[in-house]
Amino acid sequence: MQTGLDREQYAITARQAAAEGIVLLENSNQTLPFDGGERVSLFGRTQFDYNKSGTGSGGMVHAAYVVGIHDALSRSERVTVNEELAEVYRVWRGKNPVRRGVGWANEPYFQKEMPVAVELARKAAKQSDAAVVVIGRSSGEDRDGAFTPGSYLLTEIEEEMLHAVCTQFSRVAVVLNTGGIMDMEWVKKYRPGAVLYAWQGGQESGNAVCDVLTGGVNPSGRLTDTIAKDFEDYPSMSHFGGRKRNFYTEDIYVGYRYFETAAKDRVLYPFGFGLSYTAFEQTAADFSLNGAGDYKKAVISFSCTVTNIGDRPGKQVIQVYTASPQGRLGKPAREMKAFSKTKQLMPGEAEKLIFEIPLSGLASYDDSGASGYRSCYVLEKGIYTVFCGDHVRTGSIAGMFEIPETTVTEQLSEALRPELPFEKMRFEMSGEKPVKRMEPASLRTYALSDRINKNSLPEREKTGDRGWKLADVAGGRITLERFTGQLSENALCCLVRGEGPRSKWVTPGTAGAFGGVTKELRAFGIPAACTADGPSGIRMDSGKAAFSLPSATALGCTFNLELVTGLFSFVGKEMRENHVDLLLGPGMNIHRNPLCGRNFEYFSEDPYLTGKMAVAELHGLHTEGVSGVIKHFAANNQEHYRKKVDSAVSERALREIYLKGFEMAVKEGNAVSVMSTYGAVNGLWTAGSYDLLTHVLRGEWGFRGAVMTDWWARMNDEGKAPSRLNLSAMIRAQNDLYMVVKSSRLHRDNLKRGLRTGKITREMLLRSAENILGLILRLPVMQEAGSDIAGGSAISEPTR
Repeated sequence: MQTGLDREQYAITARQAAAEGIVLLENSNQTLPFDGGERVSLFGRTQFDYNKSGTGSGGMVHAAYVVGIHDALSRSERVTVNEELAEVYRVWRGKNPVRRGVGWANEPYFQKEMPVAVELARKAAKQSDAAVVVIGRSSGEDRDGAFTPGSYLLTEIEEEMLHAVCTQFSRVAVVLNTGGIMDMEWVKKYRPGAVLYAWQGGQESGNAVCDVLTGGVNPSGRLTDTIAKDFEDYPSMSHFGGRKRNFYTEDIYVGYRYFETAAKDRVLYPFGFGLSYTAFEQTAADFSLNGAGDYKKAVISFSCTVTNIGDRPGKQVIQVYTASPQGRLGKPAREMKAFSKTKQLMPGEAEKLIFEIPLSGLASYDDSGASGYRSCYVLEKGIYTVFCGDHVRTGSIAGMFEIPETTVTEQLSEALRPELPFEKMRFEMSGEKPVKRMEPASLRTYALSDRINKNSLPEREKTGDRGWKLADVAGGRITLERFTGQLSENALCCLVRGEGPRSKWVTPGTAGAFGGVTKELRAFGIPAACTADGPSGIRMDSGKAAFSLPSATALGCTFNLELVTGLFSFVGKEMRENHVDLLLGPGMNIHRNPLCGRNFEYFSEDPYLTGKMAVAELHGLHTEGVSGVIKHFAANNQEHYRKKVDSAVSERALREIYLKGFEMAVKEGNAVSVMSTYGAVNGLWTAGSYDLLTHVLRGEWGFRGAVMTDWWARMNDEGKAPSRLNLSAMIRAQNDLYMVVKSSRLHRDNLKRGLRTGKITREMLLRSAENILGLILRLPVMQEAGSDIAGGSAISEPTR
């Protein structure tokens, strides 16, 4: 189909996004940019063998091309590349080809590196003005990183390369082509002039790196993670990578929330940090708290004027953090509540940014009743301070205000509480020094079965086939409820099962199909909707080319919501062109630990930034009528034993950290589809968690859409072992769609047995069927099937 996809502009936008995501951490003695016609020597095989993305389902995009760093710099008119050295690498690579590994999740973390002797570096230094050292790492689904050389740490050969180059060249820039952060202690040891994270920037990444190195683009990326001095400094370290259960003992103190509260001296590069080739000055003014009489509706507002006081054009990121009173709950020293990026400012030019922050966004969740208001978001009494700056540590005070009495901003009810006692971490302030103490979390105080039974569905009429088609619902001639009343129990059971990558109903090589996947369902005019991986671009295992996007980490580091929305509008056009309705992304889990193999698919250690980036991606997709499946819901924070591990998390940490971005995607981004995880949260596998998928997602957040499992996921009843066949637990929880089975007509699950025994009801199946069909009604597949659905191309609510 013709979508008006401008591939040239698509590439330009992706290149800009990759460039704006690059974070410059060091730049002494004007090492960068190379804009004086320098002769440059490139070291490291990754200059050729570039990692465009991570591995696994979220990274396996068949790109038409991938621009590496050597490719881009050798074509640049701003530098001259040392091709004699490049030829040395070519010969060595011919004898030492890239190893891809055998089987799923077996790609190596890094590729064997060519040894660089001091003599080779000395010879190159005589031929060049500067050096670039490129270090690469891979990561991906189903396999976490490791605290070993070649993964989180440098290898001995890489250290020798850095030593040789840094001792022979006066100007050295190190480029890190990684999916997430790695150990950075070597910077002090070898002292390269410049260090930058280029991340995994997709097929245009080499051009983006060239743009930044040569000054065509002034770096404006900012860290979305805290880089600590030592791996042991991360508070999740002692409870990461378990096979059965991970205790989130750090509670809400994830990333900078921990370091800024209790370990400021253990940080190398703080959250939000990044350098520029120019300098900026920012001044906050006009601070006010509007509507203070109603704390649920009150808004904090102020302006920040940013002026480029340097001698180069550039963009600046302004970040807003708050400090709340410790109160009875305990709070992090800083929490991000807003950010904005300026336009390109010429030297001497200024821009005024306006910030408006709902006061309720500063509330903390009380899961214990310590504040006097259990299961509520509360503003505890005391002084609140708002900081405005260019990273978490540089903020000047924009304003302060006092809450005279502890106030409830939202009354909720207990959900997802841990089933086992475990220790959680809390920090209290004693003078200026944070004091850590441990306190036991409470036991879960309710039975899920009771909650499900109290929300039983009223019996509905079974009409049999009345001749109505789904297009009749789309055209407003009948309601969706009347339409589904026609469906047999067999049809309903088939409708809640999706097919996998070899489904004949959708674009070859995509991830799966759902909806009209049997003759009986298609006879009712139900088309088959197409899903495709993923966060880094459309994956089609047929081998068809698609655009490889910058990784989520790279996009997060742009802090540029408008740019991300624009990029994903191109993704939406490409999806329409390939008849893909849903992209399996954005990935929204938190960078709890640097070793998580899937961090490249996720944005940040911060839930607010994560939520805003996901909203931006969804808005871009929705302009073209397609959408994304926000994932993995929730607490998918490691890949090791991901199908078996149970995340033991306090309710407060879940609500404030691990669910917050998803909540924003639902409420602000109009998310229409959610994917649950493989693993468990507090004893229940998420694909069968009523609290997560019905009570919180639908009941509290108002989600109106469909929930699907991850591929071949498992579900369990409370206290029982999980199973792929326990679809009755899935349907009770309102996880609507099981992905995937080889044929939706034949499956050994317990749906029909559950109907016979009363474990589930027809009404529960109808509820999930209507969630699935309601989603299909919003997607392009209905228009392409020839329905007369109204409402144009944007995502909208279906006729009910």
